[in-house]
Amino acid sequence: MANVKTGIVKKENAVAKQDTGLKVLLTKMQGQIAKALPTVLTPERFTRMVMTVLSTNPDLRACTPESFLGAVMQAAQLGLEPNTPLGQAYLIPYNNKGKMEATFQIGYQGLIDLGYRSGEISVIDAQAVHENDFFEFEYGLEPKLKFKPSLVNRGEVIAYYAMFKTKSGGYNFLVMSKEDIDKHKVQFSQSYSSRYSPWTHNYDAMAKKTVLKQVLKYAPKKSEFARALTTDETIKTNIGEDMADLPDEKEIINVTPKEEPPKAEAKQEDVYDELPPEIPFDAD
Repeated sequence: MANVKTGIVKKENAVAKQDTGLKVLLTKMQGQIAKALPTVLTPERFTRMVMTVLSTNPDLRACTPESFLGAVMQAAQLGLEPNTPLGQAYLIPYNNKGKMEATFQIGYQGLIDLGYRSGEISVIDAQAVHENDFFEFEYGLEPKLKFKPSLVNRGEVIAYYAMFKTKSGGYNFLVMSKEDIDKHKVQFSQSYSSRYSPWTHNYDAMAKKTVLKQVLKYAPKKSEFARALTTDETIKTNIGEDMADLPDEKEIINVTPKEEPPKAEAKQEDVYDELPPEIPFDAD
């Protein structure tokens, strides 16, 4: 028992020492952080947010300093608040190649913010569809999307959809069933089951982000927006003037859901791998 207690104390002391070291490094980097941040977010406020993250997340304090600072700089350069109720971005501990490293993840609200900042998009939205809502959609040469949520007794969530409309009048949308969302989560987010993952405490926002990120692949975007999307769920241990240019060092593990449902013929409600080209949107 004494050996167990000694081991726990040593581990706690090591984490505390790492925590202090990270805070010192963060203070030294304030100049670089200040240069990266947009004018609406002060370096002092941003630093306080990151300090709060360190105080509340012991696993994040155990991450390598290089990966932690890399994740912080990605959030700073994109002007997204990490791990706050706004849901713009997250710093998440991840076991990468046998060591704890910090992953940078864009949140649902952060994705919307970046979309509007691109200057090309006039409307961007994602919604949960419940079983008692009125919902119709159709792909093809004359695509259609109609959604009227029930005011009472909406029932269980059965799907999510996302759409965008450009300032030139073009648009696109995508629908994913809840089952498709869950399969995507398991396959592409290895940290989804972590207690610190937004999938654990804010499933709805992450589901909306998933379908929104997929449909935005078809949106016209400036190079800055496209590069911002590539930083999602990445680990970077170097600091650069443009973090989007640095390679992702996260080990990718192919995860296949345990049970694969039998394949069926495609129906209107199925999710298609390819969407039609951007087309004029005659809103009704």
